[in-house]
Amino acid sequence: MGMDLEYAPAPQGPRLHRRILRELGRRILETYRYDTTLWRIALCGPWILCILAFTIAVMGIPTGLGSAADIILAAGAGTLVMALAGNLLAVLLSLTGLRIPHLFTGSLLSALSAVLLILYYADLELEAAAVIAGIAALASGLGGLAAGMLRTRRSLTGGLLAAVLVLTPLALAYGTGSSSPAPYPSLQTLAADGEVLPAAAADPSQPGDYTFHSFTYGSGQDLQRKEYGADAALLSASVDATEYITSWPTLRTLFWGFDPGALPLNARVWMPDGDGPYPLVLMVHGNHMMEDYSEGGYAYLGELLASRGFIAVSLDENFLNYSAWSGIPDNDFKVRTWMILKHLQQIAGFAEQSGTPFYQKVDYDRTALLGHSRGGQAVAMAADASRWFTGDPALAAVKQFNITSVIALAPTDKVIDSKQASLVDVNYLTLQGARDGDVHDFYGDRQYMRSSYSGSTSAFKSSLYIAGANHSQFNTDWGLFDQTMPTGLFLKRTDIMDGDEQRQIAKVYVSAFLETTLHGKPEYQQLFRDYRSGAQWLPDTAYYNRFQSGTYITVANYEEDRKRNTVKGGTATAEGLTWSEEAAKDRESKNKPSYGILLERSSTPQNQDEDAAADSVEASYSIKLNEALTRKLANSAAEGLAFSLANRNSDADDDEDAAAPSEAALSPDVEVELTDSNEVTARLPLDEVMEILPLPQTEFTISPWLEERISDGKFGDLSEAVFQTYELPFELFLEEEPALDPDKLTEITFYLQGEDDKIMLDDIGFYERDDQLQGLQ
Repeated sequence: MGMDLEYAPAPQGPRLHRRILRELGRRILETYRYDTTLWRIALCGPWILCILAFTIAVMGIPTGLGSAADIILAAGAGTLVMALAGNLLAVLLSLTGLRIPHLFTGSLLSALSAVLLILYYADLELEAAAVIAGIAALASGLGGLAAGMLRTRRSLTGGLLAAVLVLTPLALAYGTGSSSPAPYPSLQTLAADGEVLPAAAADPSQPGDYTFHSFTYGSGQDLQRKEYGADAALLSASVDATEYITSWPTLRTLFWGFDPGALPLNARVWMPDGDGPYPLVLMVHGNHMMEDYSEGGYAYLGELLASRGFIAVSLDENFLNYSAWSGIPDNDFKVRTWMILKHLQQIAGFAEQSGTPFYQKVDYDRTALLGHSRGGQAVAMAADASRWFTGDPALAAVKQFNITSVIALAPTDKVIDSKQASLVDVNYLTLQGARDGDVHDFYGDRQYMRSSYSGSTSAFKSSLYIAGANHSQFNTDWGLFDQTMPTGLFLKRTDIMDGDEQRQIAKVYVSAFLETTLHGKPEYQQLFRDYRSGAQWLPDTAYYNRFQSGTYITVANYEEDRKRNTVKGGTATAEGLTWSEEAAKDRESKNKPSYGILLERSSTPQNQDEDAAADSVEASYSIKLNEALTRKLANSAAEGLAFSLANRNSDADDDEDAAAPSEAALSPDVEVELTDSNEVTARLPLDEVMEILPLPQTEFTISPWLEERISDGKFGDLSEAVFQTYELPFELFLEEEPALDPDKLTEITFYLQGEDDKIMLDDIGFYERDDQLQGLQ
């Protein structure tokens, strides 16, 4: 018997669409259904995160309206973004039908996305930005949830959750704290062990005997600062830089009130009272946020120098700095240098004009330039200005002023128009921090290497590398962070020295250098030959200094060819070690403009013959002096052997699979021997004169994982080839062997005593004591 089956007809298209739309409409109307009181209170977590993210971001891109206005704008923007994006995402989430607090979840995702984008555009790789944004969002969500629980009387659970949020970062910080610093002896111990006499001079960081007054000169029309507007004591000319600047956005003109055709000559001046004339010192800041003015950050130096009889002038070049809103002018390195020349012209004009504070006060024969960061490169370029500005009328300023001395604080060293400054017969000093998170390579060392002397002159060059010093603290207005926000938050700050201590070092060295080179006070020169002589003035940290004067007699500088057996003053041989002539390297394994000899004693020879040879001979590197050098030495006033040495024992630290070296292995065991024409020898352990310190091993970010994922991994290796100059007086060798004749030396030998010792030598020669020469001749 058959059976009839009835089938329901399929819904028609329009009817299905209406049902779907009704369902979606119902879900949208119930968007906030699951956002109970607890979750609404918990919104405070993502909201606070969003405001913090925008506030930190605007600190790196200031508007120029002032910090209070920037914070208000950031808080408003963060609130608006979260409100709009959070509600939009809540609606979209409601369409999924998920039974979750849609508004809270949408707000949390909005905050996460905001943090992610801010970090990504702040030079963090996407992977790092995502991880940090995720952690921040999770913490903000849990924090908001804890607040909601506490508010809705779930005190126990909320309190426990809040405790976890507070204690977890502390535990992580304890567990991933900074690695133990290298075991540096105290500065006072180093000075005592080396029997170094303190410099016989007054503390150069203390004010001198001059009273002084301060004033500004400027355009008189500055829109942003009264000191260069209505309050300017002197009106200066404007200068036309259109020959060098082609990119200058309208927004920059609106902010400053001028364009490249009328750049102002603005400066702060600290002038000693009295008749003069006084040496002139121009100070130039580097690249910082345009809206965060920089030239006032060197007042601590200006006041000190004026009290010691120098006219100190801090130049305003803020309008050449970077802005997040208008970028940076093209050719800024060259224009920074050109502006220094124009200021010299302007000061010369003031000095010839009666009635101005500069009138007959400027000593044109004694001029120094001091620069920080890009300013440190600009002052070297200004001292070598003919390399870039031939035919420019501003070049006459260099000829009128005798620029005898250049000081660079953490300078850059970029190639400009395929050229770099090469100073000849100019006193040069550079200071660099090992924890410089901006100019992280020792670029001042490159300029040091390119500085030279044409004959017997008292001019000298010196460098100082400072463990614990960073980039920004040489300027009182730049703060602690070497990177703009938010990137600066991820730099490790635990090992950075106190800002006042860092500026104390700058005061000691800048003041002593100018007293030596401009005032002709020889009693301060010992500080640059051996930093330990200033232990009574300096903070306790590790220092590495290099020194060379025009009276230096070169034996080997490794610049003549790439043959390891030949040196300028003779021939070289080695036994029991690996040796090669190569360029010194920076953190990024790029060549510095100087070669040296790399010596390495290996405890694991590659074959049995090498093993037997290593047992039968000492590991040594010898230079036999040629007749010309021997004659020159005999006719000189040389007082000892000098050489630069870079400790390379920590190179293995860069190999993740290598075992960490012991404390003893961090410092090579080196002995130095002199031989005369009668085959008399005298041998001296180097650590009896000066201990070979381990080089600073610097991790710039709070995590090694993050180090490789920030700013394209720019920080590179943990250290670089940093040299220390060692001066070994002949008298110490004579104490070991009185029969040695220093006037008839024929051979210099370096012995490596420790297993796996590795060093690089450069600038081997003989030094004369020119402390009694009065200033630059």
